[in-house]
Amino acid sequence: MRKLKLEELGRVDVAAFKQQEKLPVTVVLDSVRSMHNVGSVFRTADGFAVEQIILCGITAQPPHREIEKTALGATQSVSWSYFSTVKEALQQLREKGYQIIAVEQAENSISLNEYQPENDKKYALIFGNEVNGVSDEAMQMIDACIEIPQFGTKHSFNIVVSAGIVLWDFFAKLNLK
Repeated sequence: MRKLKLEELGRVDVAAFKQQEKLPVTVVLDSVRSMHNVGSVFRTADGFAVEQIILCGITAQPPHREIEKTALGATQSVSWSYFSTVKEALQQLREKGYQIIAVEQAENSISLNEYQPENDKKYALIFGNEVNGVSDEAMQMIDACIEIPQFGTKHSFNIVVSAGIVLWDFFAKLNLK
């Protein structure tokens, strides 16, 4: 077996990426404090061709070298915007018809493996702060809450790992039927 060279991967350029069909998902980062996590979520969002990322609260914004260190240019390909409050961002998404879903451990959460997104809907997936999770303010505005099953001793996954797991799951369920 031979590893493929970069030129053999058939990746699109930024202009083509902006024109291609997107996964009907917006990623909302609710006061994510680590710029490395922000950059990594940008890179993951590029990999799954999500519609956009919305940065809220204390979440850092590009351009910043600490974000770019892990984004590797994805801040140029993935559309993004900033809101000072998550409430303002979620109100706008609701007005645009998005299903608002927190990725969090909560009462009445739905296990990710049991959640089935629908092809005719748009989704806003909220990922929260590394210590405090999705804010109470955001939790009051959600339509559903998804929880990633875990089987070890730790209480949670890193936000980037969570984003990768959930975005892959949505991509697979919406596109690989």
